[in-house]
Amino acid sequence: MDWQLLFSMQQELDQRIKQEHHLESKDVVNDKILALLVEIGELANETRCFKFWSQKPPSDQAVILEEYVDGLHFIISIGLELGYSFHQIDEHPELENLNTTELFLQVYEKAVSLKSHQGRNSYQSLFSTFLALGNKLGFEEELIQRAYISKNEVNHKRQDEGY
Repeated sequence: MDWQLLFSMQQELDQRIKQEHHLESKDVVNDKILALLVEIGELANETRCFKFWSQKPPSDQAVILEEYVDGLHFIISIGLELGYSFHQIDEHPELENLNTTELFLQVYEKAVSLKSHQGRNSYQSLFSTFLALGNKLGFEEELIQRAYISKNEVNHKRQDEGY
C-alpha cells in the first residue's frame, strides 16, 4: 500500500478542515481519538461479530469497508497530529490468532492507550492492530486504498457543501 499517498491526502483534508473551521491553534488529538472510538463502534455494529443473541447477518461488505475506512481516516489523522507518518506498518503475527471480537477490543485498548501514551510505538501498535482487524474482515490492501481514496473525495465534497 502507498501509505505516503494516504498520509498526504489526509494531511490535505485535515489542513482544509482546520483552516475552514478556524482550528489551527486547537489541539484536536483527544477529539480525534474519541471520533475513532465512535467509528470503531460503528464498524463493530455493522459486522455484528459480538451479537451472539441475534440471527441477523452482518451488513454488506461494502458497508463494512466504508466504516473501516472511516476509522482509517481518523487513525492517519491522529498520526499526523502527533507527527507520525509511516511508509510501512509492521505486522504482528500474534494478532492473526485473535477472533474478530478480540481484535475489536484490542483496537479499542490501543486507541485509549494512545490518549495517555502518545509515543510512536503506541501509535504504530494501534495502526498495526487496526490493519490486522481489516485483514480479519477480509480486506486486502488494494481494496482498502481504493476505498480510502474514494471516501477522501466524499469528505472533501462534504466540506464543499458545508458539512
